[in-house]
Amino acid sequence: MRVVPLVLAVALFMENMDSTVIATSLPAIAADIGSEPISLKLALTSYLVALAIFIPLSGYMADRLGAKNVFRAAIVVFLLGSICCAFSDSLPTFVLSRFLQGIGGSMMTPVARLVLVRSTPRRELVSAMAWLTIPALIGPMTGPPLGGFLTTYFTWHLIFWINVPIGLVGLVLITRYLDDDGVRIHLPIDVPGLLLTGTSFAGILFGFSVISLPAISPIYGYLSVAVGLVTGFLYLRHARKVSNPILDPSLFRLPLFRNAIVSGSLFRIGIGAFPFLMPLMLQLTFGLTPFESGLTTFVAAFGAILSKFGAERLFRRFGFPRALIATSAIGCAFLALNGLFTPAVPHWLLMASLLVGGLARSFFFTGVNALVFADIDDEKTSQATSLNAVCQQLSVAAGVAVAGGVLSLAAGSDGHLTLSDFHIAWFVVAALAALSAVPFLKLPPDAGNEVSGHGERTPGHHAAARARPDPQTG
Repeated sequence: MRVVPLVLAVALFMENMDSTVIATSLPAIAADIGSEPISLKLALTSYLVALAIFIPLSGYMADRLGAKNVFRAAIVVFLLGSICCAFSDSLPTFVLSRFLQGIGGSMMTPVARLVLVRSTPRRELVSAMAWLTIPALIGPMTGPPLGGFLTTYFTWHLIFWINVPIGLVGLVLITRYLDDDGVRIHLPIDVPGLLLTGTSFAGILFGFSVISLPAISPIYGYLSVAVGLVTGFLYLRHARKVSNPILDPSLFRLPLFRNAIVSGSLFRIGIGAFPFLMPLMLQLTFGLTPFESGLTTFVAAFGAILSKFGAERLFRRFGFPRALIATSAIGCAFLALNGLFTPAVPHWLLMASLLVGGLARSFFFTGVNALVFADIDDEKTSQATSLNAVCQQLSVAAGVAVAGGVLSLAAGSDGHLTLSDFHIAWFVVAALAALSAVPFLKLPPDAGNEVSGHGERTPGHHAAARARPDPQTG
């Protein structure tokens, strides 16, 4: 049972690490290709725009061509983009190379979850998600110290070349251990819907990126978000008129899916802000080097690793609603606690806080990612994975935008950031993320029990249940 999520995790680790490793290397890359660091952030934005455009297409492609085939093709495209990035010698070629990477990345995450859900009995989904969630949390933690180390002591090109052996190993493991799910659904593609969703999500993500970059006038960001919202509204009207929309908004009528998406999105606002706020605070106000700050935040990854040993027991013992409310409250409390730290606080205490916070966040994400599929039929899993992936990207980008906006307002007209500005930002994002507990207050304690296993009285009962054919897998 662990083989499938671990094989999928290889590719997800590569993608999640790559998305953050570049941040610490931007100055070195910019100097080498003759550009300004702030201009090079267009490369980060182009990656997000590619995700926004092609994530809605991922479910359709998986249904039509097979999830295993699409997943392998996505890795190949991502590796080609990585190689192009390593060979880039100008700003346009680097931006286009990152866009190519984003096309591959847009397929890897949602299709990986689709493969996992289709190959895992629902009562084992929490445990499988625990293994799959680890790279999503470890990748952003390992990226900054690894990027700083490779750029400082070797060359920035290596941050892209290291994807090649990881990706090749992933391709071999996928070919050997993953079975073809056999699903082939030949439906006409919703071209107008694809254009509307691509414009909407790209506009919102691009706008959030611009808002969080003080060197670019925020007005362009607000206009872009406005365009995204308008086209999003037009898509909702379009989706009601077609039989097979590219993304099916009717899934939000399902209570567990709706609550999991809303809650997960609110919580990710705080998580999206973490890799933006913490390194800046440690470097600008604590006086740490980029490498030292990366090593400090890396401890949160150990919390993610520890969570896999207890996630299944936690949700089986308490059920989804109570466990998610508790882990949301603990995770957000430790986000807010970052707003109380100063350079005078012992470093071990800061790292201990990051460890516990990382553990709580990993528990929450494991549960909410499994709950998304608790009331989804097999034929709708591809739609659910695409919608879930889009909401994740939008909420993470919103977290960065909110954190950047709060810092900008707190700094005032002179733009000089102080420790108190960061403290305000931590309190704001923690308060927003704390709203993630609200949707679960309305759910009964036994919500999603067929996935969590809550209510099974004895281990023998659970073993007997496993022995019976699973209704979701036949």
